[in-house]
Amino acid sequence: MTTRILTGITTTGTPHLGNYAGAIRPAVRASRDADTDSFYFLADYHALIKCDDPRRIQRSRLEIAATWLASGLDPERVTFYRQSDIPEIPELTWLLTCVAGKGLLNRAHAYKASVDKNIEAGEDPDAGISMGLFSYPVLMAADILMFNAHKIPVGRDQIQHVEMARDIAQRFNYLFGNGKALFALPEALIEESVSTLPGLDGRKMSKSYDNTIALFGTAKQLKDEVARIVTDSKLPGEPKDPDSAHLFELYRAFATPERSAAFRAELIDGLGWGEAKQRLFQLLDEELAAGREHYHALIARPDDLEDILQAGAVKARRIATPFLGELREAVGLRSFRGEGSEAAATKKAAAAKKGGKRARFASFREADGRFRFRFFSAAGEELLLSRPFSDPKAIGALGQRLVELGGAALDLRVGEADVFSLWLDGEVLADSPRQADSAALERAMQNLRDAIDGLAE
Repeated sequence: MTTRILTGITTTGTPHLGNYAGAIRPAVRASRDADTDSFYFLADYHALIKCDDPRRIQRSRLEIAATWLASGLDPERVTFYRQSDIPEIPELTWLLTCVAGKGLLNRAHAYKASVDKNIEAGEDPDAGISMGLFSYPVLMAADILMFNAHKIPVGRDQIQHVEMARDIAQRFNYLFGNGKALFALPEALIEESVSTLPGLDGRKMSKSYDNTIALFGTAKQLKDEVARIVTDSKLPGEPKDPDSAHLFELYRAFATPERSAAFRAELIDGLGWGEAKQRLFQLLDEELAAGREHYHALIARPDDLEDILQAGAVKARRIATPFLGELREAVGLRSFRGEGSEAAATKKAAAAKKGGKRARFASFREADGRFRFRFFSAAGEELLLSRPFSDPKAIGALGQRLVELGGAALDLRVGEADVFSLWLDGEVLADSPRQADSAALERAMQNLRDAIDGLAE
């Protein structure tokens, strides 16, 4: 099964070495996975929430676009676009705003932090807080749900926003889906192995601390910034402690395990800090030199960047435009053409649904506190019995996921004793009752596929 991954970077600054190691490099590597459908965008609408300097935003859009491409992103393989080039996103934001609870948005970390800061300063709780800041999670939800992304690589501070997108999607599906999951339910993807680099002073590399190392500056700039890394006062010949040296942490983020081990041994043996910084500069220059040249060539040709982004927007809108049309239909924003026949058809379908039975999931709790479900056909035949779940919410999400996949895409595997199992994402989730023979087994598998497809109608 192909997994759709979506990542955006807010266009308010110039990417630095920490952005590269923590987000850009792992995302580019992931985009080369044959089982991944990747979407990467410049979050320039989000930038307006944080920055009111048009020149800075425009420059940042250019620099971030060039950085992605210079880092190896292939625009032919992925969908690479600017958020502001997809007019369907702000329209979807409004549709989602109309179902998003204010109480949900009140709990957003950024909004709560701003309110707490105002109260601490003795000001009105909402002083200086824009609706952009308050409704930021809805715009992020629209970014994700517009393309029904499955996995969203984020830092831990952004997990809440992905969870909010799930909540909003579930509410929209419930109100307007008519039994169909219009939106996939996204999941936050936390890459534990991704580097969070220290800056020049040992704190997290951030422009807020003015402790960054430029990603694609000149070689001289890179060397000068590496020279500014704070170290202890131990002289050449004195043993150094690599585990407490953020210079070694930076080195390890870019070196092979073998090269890191050798560098570590040299520090313990007394390698001087000056020579250690020279080694780090050489390592970083090896990694960045080719990308640096490509980056500056792209910056010098903004028309070429514009062409690439416009092509990406066309690619993205091939998905967004028809999907938004489907969502407009779902909420009642339909054309009047064919209204009479459409109304009759809708009435007939509603009557059929009311009079007929549908396949269904029935969840229950085991004595050990875990949850399971049975899946029954419209005729009441048990088709599946699930393995245990610790979270009952996972059962509803699984049901929606199966409907989105469709019966033909289900991964059904025949086991022993004429039983088949349902697999998803490399795990077995449920098993069929035992069948009389192989022919009955085939019929049961087809019945399951038909029942899942029936839920989507």
